[in-house]
Formats: sequence, structure tokens, C-alpha cells
Amino acid sequence: MRAVLQKVDGAQVEVDGEMIGAVEGEGLLALVGVTHGDGPEQVATIARKICELRILDAERSALDVGAQVLVVSQFTLYADVRKGRRPSWSSAAPAAVAEPLVEQVVVAIRERGVHVATGSFGAHMRVGLVNDGPVTILLEA
Repeated sequence: MRAVLQKVDGAQVEVDGEMIGAVEGEGLLALVGVTHGDGPEQVATIARKICELRILDAERSALDVGAQVLVVSQFTLYADVRKGRRPSWSSAAPAAVAEPLVEQVVVAIRERGVHVATGSFGAHMRVGLVNDGPVTILLEA
């Protein structure tokens, strides 16, 4: 499992012109990708890192400041572009595997008391954000 974690000063996700999830003010945007073999251990690790990494102002975490998190599924984090000009998606888990695991990440973050907004799995989404810092971190579990 991979996540690209960005410190934001506001972020939102739209589907068909309608905003379906947003973070207002200081928070985090987590783009989450799932690969074959991922399971509960990877879910727990990614959720813990999202909640506890001290990347917000004054070296505090989302848990420390009650920051909001926007979680958006993104299978393209497993693109393989080593050969040719077309990415291979074979390392990305199929939707039937990935969707419940992304939802488990959301649940695990919420269980820690963090407010979570989400995108829509499999939908064509428009994600907007103000990357604060900029701070962008790649997490792998």
C-alpha cells in the first residue's frame, strides 16, 4: 500500500461538478493506492502514519491539532513506467480488492478521532488543493 500525503491549506474533490469531500484550512490530503497482497497490516500502518506524522505547523500531527484528512483512492500510484510510453497497471490491485482496503484506511483514521472526507472510488474525480509548504511525503507499507 502506498500513500502520497500532502500538507494542505484546503483541499476538495469533485465528481460531475459536485464537491463530495473537502478539508477546510490546515489538514492533509492522502492519495491512497493498493497493490496485490495488501491487507490489515498495511491498512493499520498507513492509517497510523497519516494520523501521527508530525508534518503540520510546529511539528504537530493531525491528531495533535484535530486536522481534517481528505482520502482519495488512486490506483495510478502503482503505475509501472519503466518500459515504453504506456504505463502498466498490473501492480495495482483490482477494484474488488482495493476498494474495501481504502475504506478500511478511512475507518481506521476515523477510529483515531480524526475527521475524514473522501473521494468516490472508481469515479473520475477532480482534486484541488493548496499544497502548504510545499510538503509532500510518500508512505509505503
